[in-house]
Amino acid sequence: MAQTRKIYFCGSIRGGRDDVHVYQRIVHTLRTYGTVLTEHVTNGGLTDTGETSESGDKHIHDRDLDWLRQSHVVVAEVTQPSLGVGYELGRAVDLDKQVLCLFRPESGRRLSAMIRGAAHGQKFVVQDYTQDQVESILNQYFSQTNI
Repeated sequence: MAQTRKIYFCGSIRGGRDDVHVYQRIVHTLRTYGTVLTEHVTNGGLTDTGETSESGDKHIHDRDLDWLRQSHVVVAEVTQPSLGVGYELGRAVDLDKQVLCLFRPESGRRLSAMIRGAAHGQKFVVQDYTQDQVESILNQYFSQTNI
C-alpha cells in the first residue's frame, strides 16, 4: 500500500522549531512508506510565527483537517510540546486514524499523560526513541501495522 498510503506528519510549528532537523529526518524516511501530506512542517525557513496565509488561521486549520481526513496514518513527533500537535492527535483519534507518536526521553522533558496514556494496541502507539533509531522504528511500525 506504500504507493497509495497518505501520511499526516505532526510536528511543532508555533510551539517551537528547535526540532526541525529531527522532523526532516523523520519525513525523509516516511517518504519511503507513502505520500507525506504535511511536508511543510520540515521547512527550515518556517519560524515559530507559523505559516503566512493571506486566508488566515482558519484556512490553515481547514486545510490541515482536510489532509488529516485524507490520511491513512498519523505520525507525530511529540517531544516539543505543541497545542497544535495535541489538537491534531485528538482529532486523529476522533477520526479513528492509526497514530504513531515518537518521543525522545533524552530531551529531559516528560511526555503528557494525555498522550502517553492514550496508547492502545496498534491503533495509538507511543514509542520512545533516539534520533539514531528513527529509520528502524518506522520500518518496524509500517511492516507490523496493516495500513
